[in-house]
Amino acid sequence: MSRIFVVANQKGGVGKTTTTVNLAAALDQLGQRVLLVDLDPQGNATMGCGIDKRTLPRSVYQVLIGQSSVAEAAQPTPHGGFRVLPANRELAGAEVELVDLDRRELRLRDALTAVDADFDVVLVDCPPSLSMLTLNGLCAAHGVIIPMQCEYYALEGLSDLVNSIKKVHANFNTRLKVIGLLRVMFDPRMMLSQQVSEQLSQHFGDKVFKAIIPRNVRLAEAPSHGMPGVVFDPLSKGARGYVEFAAELIERLRSLPDD
Repeated sequence: MSRIFVVANQKGGVGKTTTTVNLAAALDQLGQRVLLVDLDPQGNATMGCGIDKRTLPRSVYQVLIGQSSVAEAAQPTPHGGFRVLPANRELAGAEVELVDLDRRELRLRDALTAVDADFDVVLVDCPPSLSMLTLNGLCAAHGVIIPMQCEYYALEGLSDLVNSIKKVHANFNTRLKVIGLLRVMFDPRMMLSQQVSEQLSQHFGDKVFKAIIPRNVRLAEAPSHGMPGVVFDPLSKGARGYVEFAAELIERLRSLPDD
């Protein structure tokens, strides 16, 4: 049975897509069967995996409106062994079309049921807002991974996100829980980063992953080459951080109860 995780944060520019792409590649390197679902109409995760969003025969859009299965639309990434359910601008139209469909918030969950035995981990990259697309991701998921920068405004947005997760848990998906918080773009030279990191650890305890992703130029360069940072430069500090994070997540999976 696959475990489905949404990588979410309502604040933009916090490394959600970078985290999703590199975690998928790192889990693949550690022997996990991984599907990455791109639920953002910008299609950045799709492009970051080396798949051209402009030439997709099928995408997650067709899956959500019932014109394609996950197996038909998913593609292998050119750099690694994981698969990608890609997205492009067509997905923006799904927001409107889903309103009139049955089980509109459960379309992704229903579609992923058919490939449950094919993957160990499914990672869902969501847009930075609580839209119908994000709601589909949260309703499909077992848990939420929250990447966040150690800065003041990130703490402000975190409470909003946790409240949104609680509402989805209460109304749509009782299995949904926060798996953990991942500190990203971390600069140990900044006193504020260290202070916020300590506050997170004190407040959320073991919900904060031990792995920390440092601010890293090579991770930022990788998408322009159409590959995850852990493939582009495996020896970079950022890549090593994501491999450590993937190993920690696998360890946490062993303690999660079966659905």
